[in-house]
Amino acid sequence: MTQEHPPLTEGVYYILLALYEARHGYGIMQLVEEMSNGRVRLGAGTIYGAIKTLLERGWIEALDGDGRKKEYIITETGKTVVEYEILRLRELFDNGIRITRGVE
Repeated sequence: MTQEHPPLTEGVYYILLALYEARHGYGIMQLVEEMSNGRVRLGAGTIYGAIKTLLERGWIEALDGDGRKKEYIITETGKTVVEYEILRLRELFDNGIRITRGVE
């Protein structure tokens, strides 16, 4: 794991996953809660603060629209970040299983 791809918070990870399809903030909040079986609930302040940061990093982009609710979608850079995170999580999981179950 490099500094270029630091570990993601659970909230950011779920937001990025939610944005593989275009969604507005409330839609992201709903999907994240659904994907996590109600375990992860993102408030409006959290979601919009994260969106601002993700836009600045180039991991998501705002879509042009004339509606009241602005929609966002993940960028190719954001998808790369998610792929690195999946590899990191897989390593954590695999090592946990290996150690706790004595599997070599």
